[in-house]
Amino acid sequence: MTHGSLAFVFPGQGSQKTGMLAAAYTLSDDVRATFEEASQALGYDVWALIAGDDQDALNLTETTQPVLLASSVAVWRLWHAQGGEAPAMLAGHSLGEFSALTCAGSLEFADALQLVRERGRFMQSAVPVGEGAMAAVLGMDDADIKRICDEAAAAHDSVVAPVNFNAPGQVVIAGHAGAVKAASEALKAAGARRVMPLPVSAPFHTTLMQPAGEKLADILADLPITSPKIPVIHNVHARSEPDPDRIRELLTTQIASPVMWTDCVRALVDAGMTRFGECGPGSVLCGLNRRIDKTIDSFPLDTPEGIQSLIDKNNSHPGE
Repeated sequence: MTHGSLAFVFPGQGSQKTGMLAAAYTLSDDVRATFEEASQALGYDVWALIAGDDQDALNLTETTQPVLLASSVAVWRLWHAQGGEAPAMLAGHSLGEFSALTCAGSLEFADALQLVRERGRFMQSAVPVGEGAMAAVLGMDDADIKRICDEAAAAHDSVVAPVNFNAPGQVVIAGHAGAVKAASEALKAAGARRVMPLPVSAPFHTTLMQPAGEKLADILADLPITSPKIPVIHNVHARSEPDPDRIRELLTTQIASPVMWTDCVRALVDAGMTRFGECGPGSVLCGLNRRIDKTIDSFPLDTPEGIQSLIDKNNSHPGE
C-alpha cells in the first residue's frame, strides 16, 4: 500500500559523516542486517567505516557512493519495519537516484552497491586530481550564472558550467580548476552573495565526465534492471521512466549532465506530493525543499524518532 501524497528523496555525496545512523543501527536488526549485507557485497566492513573517526576515508568517492546507498536502503527498510506506508513517488540527488531505483525494486541491492562503487572510481579517474574543481554559488539567477560560466569557458578555452540546480539561488558550478576560479571571481563581481569552493577532487556532472559515462554504460548494459515498482523522477529531465533500457541511458547520461534538482522537486509537487521524507543520512534535501517550495512538509528519516514523526503525521492525515 502506498501513501498518495508522500514522496521520498534520497541524498547524494556530501551527506556522509562518521557516526551517521548510529541510533538506528543500535536499535534496529533491519539496519544492522542491511550493513552486513552491504559488507558482504563490497568486501569490507561498511559499518566499521561509518562508526570510525576517519572522515577522509569515508569521503573517498568510490567509498562514499556505496556507503551512502547502503545507508539509504537501511533507512528505507527501517521505515517499513516501523510500519510506514510506501511512498507514492521517489527521487534522488545524483548518487541518490541509484538509491531510489534500488528501493523502487529496479536494481538489486548487491548489484547497485558494486555499480556505484565503480561509478565512483570512474568519476574520480576521469579527470586527474587537481585539474577539476567545483564551487557553490548563492544568491544569483540561474541564467546569469550560465552566462558568466559560458564567458569564462570561452575566455579560457576550457570547461566550466552550472551542474547542480539545487534550489533557487543555490547552484553548483564545475569544470577545469582555472576556469572555475575565473568564473567564481566574475560571479562575485557580478553580485553573487557567496561563492564557495567545494572540497571535491573531480568536476562532477560536467562534460569532462563523459569517459566515466562510457565505462558506466558498459556495466549497465549487462546489469539486470527492471521497471520500478514506484515511479522515480530522474535528474536529467525531471520525469519518471518505466523502461529499463531508457533507465540505463539516463543513468549513463546523468554522470556528465546537470542535476536538475529544482525541477525534480517541482515535478513531485506538481504530481500531488505534499510530504517529503529524506531517506538517508542528514537533512540537506529537507533544506533545499524549503527553498524550492515552502508548502512542502519535510522530514529527515535518519533516526527512528524522525521516522515515527512522519508516520504519525501520515496517520493523522490519511490519504492526503
